[in-house]
Amino acid sequence: MKSAALTRIEMAYVDCGSGLPVLLVHGFPLDHTMWAAQIDALSDRARVIAPDLRGFGRTPLGQVDPVHGISMEQYADELAELLDALAIREPIVLVGFSMGGYIAWQFVRKYADRLRALVQCDTRAAADTEEGREGRLKMAQHVAEWGTARVAEMMGPKLLAPHTFETKHEVVQAVRQVVEQTSPAAIAAAQRGMAARPDSTDLLSTIDVPTLVMVGEHDAISTRSEMESIAEAIRGARLAVIPDAGHMAPMENPEKVNEALSVFLDSLGG
Repeated sequence: MKSAALTRIEMAYVDCGSGLPVLLVHGFPLDHTMWAAQIDALSDRARVIAPDLRGFGRTPLGQVDPVHGISMEQYADELAELLDALAIREPIVLVGFSMGGYIAWQFVRKYADRLRALVQCDTRAAADTEEGREGRLKMAQHVAEWGTARVAEMMGPKLLAPHTFETKHEVVQAVRQVVEQTSPAAIAAAQRGMAARPDSTDLLSTIDVPTLVMVGEHDAISTRSEMESIAEAIRGARLAVIPDAGHMAPMENPEKVNEALSVFLDSLGG
């Protein structure tokens, strides 16, 4: 991995291939390794950049607000700063997964001129319900005493389709391992930021770049119907339903995700 000195942190990232820049933004509480299959498949046709967001993987957490954590806008600002550090001036393809999708909405709001296209994978546009917000804040408050192994145990069945959980033990273990290695402080900061994130449904009708919406067929967190609604609200958006996958579609069925991404990138002429 490489690292770039940003204003507040040293951000770790993978940078492979050449051509159209494709920025892969991981979900919570994961890191760039969730994109391993996509990095491998796409780097022969594009410049693939996969950072570890602040506090995840090899990027340190640094100083954060103990009450509000890290906002989705702040994560987006740091991605824009990473692009500056890499001297990437041409518009990028931004691929956001789950929390990475929440960050992508804020990137669209602030940095639309830096986008060539958008891919939103297993994410949501709506803000949390009150119940969902309370659940995030509860985890943020107690994760240090719970330990990350408990977080991995709690989240595993929700992240993966039942078939994956029962038969693809290497995927289950990979997810568990990265969650367990994430610091409680980073988990708390991200949960607080997600709990406070704004509703982005008003943004959908204003998006005017080519957009691909992907969802795991059995996603119980960002459901197929919810993702279909997002695709319908974005003018000209394509929808790809990934079979045999839950929320972690890029890891559960990487072949189909890679196929959908490759077709989309080809459509851009990049």
